[in-house]
Order: sequence, then structure tokens, then C-alpha cells
Amino acid sequence: MEKIILTGDRPTGKLHIGHYVGSLRRRVELQNSGEYSKIFIMIADAQALTDNAENPEKVRQNIIEVALDYLSCGIDPEKSTILIQSQIPELTELTFYYMNLVTVSRLQRNPTVKAEIQMRNFEASIPVGFFTYPISQAADITAFKATTVPVGEDQMPMLEQTKEIVHKFNSVYGETLVEPNILLPDNKACLRLPGTDGTAKMSKSLGNCIFLSDTEDDVKKAVMSMYTDPLHLQVSDPGHLEGNTVFTYLDAFANDDMFAEYCPDYKKLDEMKEHYQRGGLGDVKVKKFLNCVLQETLAPIRAERVKWEKDIPAVYEILKKGSEEAEKVASKTLDDVKDAMKINYFEDNALIKEQAERYGA
Repeated sequence: MEKIILTGDRPTGKLHIGHYVGSLRRRVELQNSGEYSKIFIMIADAQALTDNAENPEKVRQNIIEVALDYLSCGIDPEKSTILIQSQIPELTELTFYYMNLVTVSRLQRNPTVKAEIQMRNFEASIPVGFFTYPISQAADITAFKATTVPVGEDQMPMLEQTKEIVHKFNSVYGETLVEPNILLPDNKACLRLPGTDGTAKMSKSLGNCIFLSDTEDDVKKAVMSMYTDPLHLQVSDPGHLEGNTVFTYLDAFANDDMFAEYCPDYKKLDEMKEHYQRGGLGDVKVKKFLNCVLQETLAPIRAERVKWEKDIPAVYEILKKGSEEAEKVASKTLDDVKDAMKINYFEDNALIKEQAERYGA
């Protein structure tokens, strides 16, 4: 069986460093590994409209922002297919068929859906499209016969829902759909990068993000105001690592070579952590090191983005070509699904012949 990846992002704003360590960096590694025969990277605009239906311009404008972030991080359109979800009508039809395989109570139990509903204050009035987006996501994954879906830890319930739909479909209609496997970040600090304010998740709406396209000054300002240890009042005080956002970010981004370059007092992060815990290491020094680490990480991304920004029509052409290629694949899957469900009336010559014989034609 071919090894195929499907992954993507909602175009509700520029992508941030949480996206980078949670999935983007890994996508580039997987793309360049040569291990996968096909890689589909989706800009999920239709899904974004489930909670932005009254503000479509927000989604429209952010298509290009997400595409620029992809290309800037190293997603290569010669190796990966970048597509726009709404341009693949087959996904909508698959979603409709899959809806018959999932109960309302099962959707209500989905932890990711419950958390997202609470975050958006949808408890009293949930848009149907938003409520059923796990089914839409299952359509996205199965349309491209994805075997691997690289996502953050918070998306695990969504993948389980997809697996359930695949099992149900195959048990009812015969082996047709491919069951996907989740691929989590291999660095635990990357599973869910906290916001700069120490809250559980980096979020555009909370204003606690560092964006991939931020300037050097923006990054430095965000780092120097970052949440650390509220009990670490003086340099001599012992510091705590748990819940300390700065050290979580260092876990996600720093490597030993960076210490040699920017903070030669230490050879590796564990030494810095030990010093901080016993006291004698101030937050400012740690933050300055983190700023250097992030600047080194983001500098090539910024430079690559500048190049792509100079030829926006070329970016849209990449998206158009990728969407066309993706639709061909999704169309084949939809044909397989309709065959399995016995709703391929005009292509089923055996059915036509049987009915003709039945009525003596």
C-alpha cells in the first residue's frame, strides 16, 4: 500500500510558531524523507467557514497568508500537493454520505468538539456545520486515502472519529476506505505549545502568539514579556520549570549548537535548567537566549517569505494546480464509495441489464 499524508490548517490568520513545531516542521521533514509517495496539504477554508460564515472575507484574505507560510517553511509544491478545500466538491458529497454513519450523541462526546464549542461560546447555538466538522474532516482524510495524518495531540479525538467512520463504512459496504494513523510530534514540548502568556494553547484570538512572519522586533518584544515563574522574584531565588513558558519554548526550539553560539556558559539545556532550579540564573538571561534561538529559527523563514511575496500570482497558480490534482484523486475515491454504496446507477451496466431483463426489454 502507498504511504500517503493528509494534513492542513484553517485559514483564519497567519500561522504561528505553535503550528511550526506542532506540524509544519515535521511536514517538511516528511516531505523530504522520500518515504511517502504522496503528500496533500490542505488549506481548510470550508472548515474555517463553519464558525466564520458571516465573515467570509477573513477566510478569503488568509488563504494567501497560509500559503505563504507553507512555502516559506519549506513546503515544496514539486513534492507536496497544496490544495484549497472548497475547490474539491467531492469532499462535500463524501461528508453527506458519512453523516449517516455517525450519531448526534457520538459527536457530542467528541472532546475536541466540546472544547472548541466552549471556546467559541457556541453552547446555546451551535452551527450545524461546525458541529459536524469531524465528519467533514473524515471526508478530507479518506478522500485522499491518507495512511498518515501528522497533527497535534488535541486532534487525536478527531482521528479516532475518522477511524470509526472508516470501520463503519467498510463493515456495511465492504472494504473501500483506508484507515489513517496519527503521527504526533516526537518532541513532547511540541505537542501543544502554550501561549506566551502561559495559557494552555497559543491562539490568535487570545493574542498570545508569535507568528512565523513577525519581525525581529515583534519576536523580541513577545519573548521579553513572556510568562515565566511567578515565584522567581530575584536572580538568587530557586526557579521552577513546570509551567514556565520560556523553558517550554527552549525544549521545543533549542539545540546544543545554539548554546555554543549564543550562551556558551552552558553546553546543553539541562545544564541551564539545573542552574535555574538551584538559583542564580535570572529570567532576563534565559529570555535573551530564547530570543536568539527563535531569531535563528525564523530568519530563513522570513527571507523565503519575502521572495514569494514578490510573485503572488505564482502562489495562486500553485494553489490552483494543486487543487486540480487533488480533485482527480478525490473523484476516484468518490466513485469507489458510490460503487460500494450501490448508488452508481448509470455506471452499473449489470444493474441496467438486470432491470431490462426483469421487465422484458
